[in-house]
Amino acid sequence: MTLSTFMQHLTNGISLGSLYALIAIGYTMVYGILKLINFAHGDIFMMAAYFAFFGVATFNLPWYFAFLIAIIMAGALGMLIEFTAYRPLRSAPKISILISAIGVSFLLENLAVVLFGGKPKAFPTPEILTDVVVIGGVSIQKLTFVIPLVTIILLYALLHLVNNTNIGMAMRAVSKDVETARLMGINVNRIISFTFAIGSMLAAIGAIMWSVKYPQIVALMGVIPGLKCFIAAVIGGIGDIKGAVIGGFILGIGEIMIIAFLPGLTGYRDAFAFILLIIILLFKPTGIMGKNLTEKV
Repeated sequence: MTLSTFMQHLTNGISLGSLYALIAIGYTMVYGILKLINFAHGDIFMMAAYFAFFGVATFNLPWYFAFLIAIIMAGALGMLIEFTAYRPLRSAPKISILISAIGVSFLLENLAVVLFGGKPKAFPTPEILTDVVVIGGVSIQKLTFVIPLVTIILLYALLHLVNNTNIGMAMRAVSKDVETARLMGINVNRIISFTFAIGSMLAAIGAIMWSVKYPQIVALMGVIPGLKCFIAAVIGGIGDIKGAVIGGFILGIGEIMIIAFLPGLTGYRDAFAFILLIIILLFKPTGIMGKNLTEKV
């Protein structure tokens, strides 16, 4: 393998890892607050792609305006799901909330099939993002540079929000002890809704960039990316934002490099994520950045 080919694969891996990281952050934020795996997260990713598609293709909005509206609508959808499917079950056993999350996931997938059809649709791709530049013999889409940059900026903004603002302090308080946070005057429902909105908007940004990179959308497009990003969150240490990003990069780069060095395993690309998950759970169940916690008796 030549150096230029290696760099081509590495840039693709970093780009894919950045997408996984963005979506994984949504999983880890919700888990950090509620200790809940939001299995509808991958389907919010899918709905956001359709919101952007119809904004451009049906309503003829400028792509940047359609993308912004799609991100806002995804945030609103996340809040709606939290309000209708999770909030009424907050004091119920965890298994009830888990079943509700799976039910919401199936609802969104089947609703998308009914509303949007089962046939794949070509996603509108702005030329400014899909233009190719050649650097040292390596052909790279401009989007490949944009994705990691957006991920880093959003990660920095999110960490600043969580660590240096009043609402971030409230989020950390709720994640530690909901009842104590409520006694301290924190509006727990508002904080949890805000967390769902932020996580869903990050998933929407990931969905839009994913759809530009792989310009075909379908009703079940969120299933595999959703599972992989959940795995990325677990690898990094679910509940830890930096861990989710690290897990996303490990998964994305690992996938691309396995295909690059062992092209005969291309058909097993998706299996790599699940094998890596099993290995992590065997040797470091809390993930790379996860902390060992003792159960309260």
